[in-house]
Amino acid sequence: MNLFEFEGKRPDVHPEAFVAATATLIGDVTVEAGASVWYGAVLRGDICTIVVRAGSNIQDNSVLHAAPGETLEVGPDATVGHGCVVHGRSVEEKALVGNGSTLLDGSVVGPGTLVAAGSVVTPGTVLPGGMVAAGIPCKPTKPIGGTSSELWVETNPPYYRELAARHAAGVTRVDADPVA
Repeated sequence: MNLFEFEGKRPDVHPEAFVAATATLIGDVTVEAGASVWYGAVLRGDICTIVVRAGSNIQDNSVLHAAPGETLEVGPDATVGHGCVVHGRSVEEKALVGNGSTLLDGSVVGPGTLVAAGSVVTPGTVLPGGMVAAGIPCKPTKPIGGTSSELWVETNPPYYRELAARHAAGVTRVDADPVA
């Protein structure tokens, strides 16, 4: 993992968290036990604070940052999917931000809400808990209960905890074969 101190603030990664070797954490970033930060993700806590709560996962190539002096919190057992830009205030407990989504300044994804892939949550938007939300701009579309989205919200955190343990135990760097 790539950890960088900035202006006296340095990342704090719990020993029971998984941070991939190519992930980058800068400044005031906390990663709690059982959380995972995947390959290519960048968490830049230079002008803000970023907290990744226990059991949550930040997937490959996502970027987390916030406005000056703000705190961005990813709640317990929350998921930020592949290739997301999260510049909001919070992704609350068991929320899931779908692949390629963008969350802008001051936005909040309520607990247990799924933001559909490719959505844009506009500045200051507060999505209520327990919903499926989608679109540009992202709006709640229906309650999550009984939908296939509910399955993703419930199963993704434990799946990623187990997968992180496998990566921590079994990933090794491989040097390229020399050209013959």
